[in-house]
Amino acid sequence: MAPAALEVRGVTVRFAGLVALDDVSFTVTPGSVHAVIGPNGAGKSTCFNVLSGLYRPAAGTVRLGDAELTRLAPHRIAALGVARTFQNIVTTQGTVADNLMLGRHALSRAGFAASALRLPRAVREQRAHLARAREIAGLVGLAPHFDSPVALLSYGDRKRVELARALCLEPRVLLLDEPVAGMNAAERARMTEVVREVRAELGLSVVLVEHDMGLVMRLADEVTVLDFGRAIAHGTPDEVRRDPEVLRAYLGTTTEDAA
Repeated sequence: MAPAALEVRGVTVRFAGLVALDDVSFTVTPGSVHAVIGPNGAGKSTCFNVLSGLYRPAAGTVRLGDAELTRLAPHRIAALGVARTFQNIVTTQGTVADNLMLGRHALSRAGFAASALRLPRAVREQRAHLARAREIAGLVGLAPHFDSPVALLSYGDRKRVELARALCLEPRVLLLDEPVAGMNAAERARMTEVVREVRAELGLSVVLVEHDMGLVMRLADEVTVLDFGRAIAHGTPDEVRRDPEVLRAYLGTTTEDAA
């Protein structure tokens, strides 16, 4: 599928009268890394849940190219090219290959009966999916562990299994929810390079929620800052970190106070 812009327009989410997102808009340019940042409780996770179809907004729209995603179920959004990782590791069972093949399952065309009977076309498709999974494992640095049980891997490697499984959906847009959370310095540096290489190699767009501002400043082309559910700033990393509203939200100060 061709690259397409992800457009978020006027998205509002309410929970029992509490406004979690308030008229939020931003555009993710095809092939870019777009970070969504903000203090705890700013609405970042809610935003990701809207983009991936877990929440439906009370108002506003989300579009990927010509397709409107706003009211679609998560599996239909994934089929249109949006894949997501989660902050907490959910991958603990099976081998790396097993987990990556789960990501390929949605792309299978052979039916259950053909696969169960191991008809020639189903076998060919399975081999092709396994070969592609192996390529993606190599792209994220997991080739030596392809046949290893996930439970025996280090924390950083398991986080990369989550990333690789999302990539196995062949997404146009990759949603990364705190990809370096809980990692040590070496693991964070490795994941930063992996994300950079994946974006360059596959040409996909990345939407990133992350508290590690060093990673955001190194990776992001554009940044949207949320605070109490509102978008208070947009721009390049340099523009955003000098924005008075951002300084107030993070530090309780302004550029004049800091001076």
